[in-house]
Amino acid sequence: MTTVYERRAAPAVRPATRRSPVGPVLALLWAGAAAVVALWWADTGSVVGAAGWLTGAGRIAGLLCGYACAVLVGLMARVPLLERRIGSDRVARWHAMAGRYTVCLLVAHITLILLGYAAQDRASLWHETVTVVLDYPDMLKATFGTVILFAVGITSARAARRRLSHEFWYYVHLLTYVAVFLAFFHQLTLGDDLSGDATATAAWYALYLGVAALVVWFRFLVPVRLNLRHRLRVDSVHKEAPGVYSVVVRGRRLDELGARAGQFFRWRFLGEGMGWTSTPYSLSAPPRQDLMRITVKALGDHSAAVALLRPGTRVWAEGPYGSLTADRQTAPKSLLIAGGVGITPLRALFETLPGDVTLLYRARTAEDLALGGELEAIARWRGAKLLYALNGPDGRRPDLTSESLRAAVPALAGHDVYICGPHGFARDVYEALSAAGVPDRRVHHESFEL
Repeated sequence: MTTVYERRAAPAVRPATRRSPVGPVLALLWAGAAAVVALWWADTGSVVGAAGWLTGAGRIAGLLCGYACAVLVGLMARVPLLERRIGSDRVARWHAMAGRYTVCLLVAHITLILLGYAAQDRASLWHETVTVVLDYPDMLKATFGTVILFAVGITSARAARRRLSHEFWYYVHLLTYVAVFLAFFHQLTLGDDLSGDATATAAWYALYLGVAALVVWFRFLVPVRLNLRHRLRVDSVHKEAPGVYSVVVRGRRLDELGARAGQFFRWRFLGEGMGWTSTPYSLSAPPRQDLMRITVKALGDHSAAVALLRPGTRVWAEGPYGSLTADRQTAPKSLLIAGGVGITPLRALFETLPGDVTLLYRARTAEDLALGGELEAIARWRGAKLLYALNGPDGRRPDLTSESLRAAVPALAGHDVYICGPHGFARDVYEALSAAGVPDRRVHHESFEL
């Protein structure tokens, strides 16, 4: 997409007025967990003997596990409040943490309940396990659900993720819905804290049905409406740098999407064998009424195939997502720091972010500077500063230290700083900024390592 740059005044700074909902959301989640424990407390009399303590602990773990399953699915629902106000990367980290808690609580629930029942019946652990699985109502379904959750947990471990394709991991991950559905019914038929209390049962149904409604609405109905309404297709593909290509997508009334510079969509290209994969790519230019553009670096099979897309290929998109926008801005001066293909959202912000803006672009060589011509044009009409950090002739990487950043950007501590790039790069830059005195509240980062 060729952008027409006009000499005009830089946008006026609009201080951020919307407070992040992180605190209230976390408080709500912890309040739910406290309510679950209170449910057990209200329904439990005295706890006597080892069997009673084991069974009681198992019931608490089971209730918390059931609650965590609902939270886990809710965080997958792509609710705009979470995805756009809190940030998709933070929500993804919450989801990963909730997944670990869920698996740990599930292990604790199974172990403690079986040990408690075995002690109560004076039976072997193996005999008690077979009896519970085969004879108790809804336990076979719950067992299958448990196996699926363990499979999801194993494939989500960092060591496994490095060895599995994104497609395989994604479709195994979707089985979480099946696992939660299979495990739900035994919570009501066997859960002493739920089966005998009509109010608690109604609340549990409301929790699960509410989460299911969020998933159906935001993950299925909203994307269907978006794609039927806007009819996205590939308009053109352009090479920007070695292994880096821009894809221009054309559609109808795209301004109604409300997409903003710095945000991303999840893209599914329905051609060239790419329709099975949905991948997040940032907008690399401010969206227009009929055009959007993404810029992609070939880092895997899917991203490499982007270069082969043909004009007219149908596109299925979901979004917009992400909170790396002007809403985070709190100061009249901003520094954008991009590493490699992390330039894509920052290129859009460089054009649209209000106030005094500096862009620092880290790349290996001048040839690797994707969108360099556009960046220089933007810097000219805005009167903005554009800095490059390239490897030396001997291949040595320049150090982005607190001292070098302060020398390049006077009064650095008073800037908002937007970072986008590989995880290691972003971590190093964050540490340098912290050492340079930039407050955490002014460092804004979004990662796609979901």
